[in-house]
Amino acid sequence: MSGFRHVVMFGWAEGTTTMQQEEVAAKLRGLTAVIPEIGTLSVGLDAGVNPGNFDFVVVGDFADRYAYEAYRDHPAHRAVVDEYIKPIVDRRAAVQYEL
Repeated sequence: MSGFRHVVMFGWAEGTTTMQQEEVAAKLRGLTAVIPEIGTLSVGLDAGVNPGNFDFVVVGDFADRYAYEAYRDHPAHRAVVDEYIKPIVDRRAAVQYEL
């Protein structure tokens, strides 16, 4: 397998609703229609099985790091981050790696 993977986990601020999380998920999923560099994008709310987990995850697969960077810097992605994620995020962890 070859490619480039981006994984980001979010912990939401206290008081964040399930509806807000689902809205973030929908907005992120919608990016696949406007950013052609996205290979696959998987998003999900934590299942609540283990205490202390992050609340939300995004896993994106791209052809290479340049495709990831195009996604990262794309105005549509930046808008989702600025308008929907930043207002409710409390903590974030991310990693990118070659497949």
